[in-house]
Amino acid sequence: MKEPFLEPILRRMRVKIVLPTIQRYPDCQLLDVGCGWDYRLLKTVEPFIGRGVGIDFKVQEMESTKIKTVRMRMTDQLPFESESFDIVTMLAVLEHLSDPLRMMSETERVLKKEGRLVLTVPSKIAKPVLEFLAYRLHIVSEVEMKDHKQYFNHNDLRKLLCQSGMTIEQHRYFQMGMNNYCVAMKKTPTDRKL
Repeated sequence: MKEPFLEPILRRMRVKIVLPTIQRYPDCQLLDVGCGWDYRLLKTVEPFIGRGVGIDFKVQEMESTKIKTVRMRMTDQLPFESESFDIVTMLAVLEHLSDPLRMMSETERVLKKEGRLVLTVPSKIAKPVLEFLAYRLHIVSEVEMKDHKQYFNHNDLRKLLCQSGMTIEQHRYFQMGMNNYCVAMKKTPTDRKL
């Protein structure tokens, strides 16, 4: 499958930014939500994880010693036990979801007590730029752009994560403010009472 020119560059940038968090969890159990047809993040981080599972409606199901992929839509309940994963990654996925709160709640459910959600999502200022790159220059995927349902800023993410039982541990913008990088964790029972 041939990708538009800029897609692999952007993906490498996202992987580079999330790798330090993954490396904090030796032999971690990792779930990559929206892993893509080629589950590239899982292949890249394989040396740093104990086990990785990728889910996406485009991926062909497979299983190896350390990696498993599951073909499914992100509208479904996650087919995993509660508190199964140290890290859940969601890179350039949230903007495609019709019901992001449901997926965030499911993510919170499958995260272990000390686990982290690591996500990237385009910011609101990225919309016109991404549309120009897709529809005029054709260097990012038009299909992916047409599937964008919403864009997020820090406050949007904070509200969404709070509603789903998580709290932001780290947030910053990257790629000249056009992308959010966010690390969130489950609220402790004490935090939930506040």
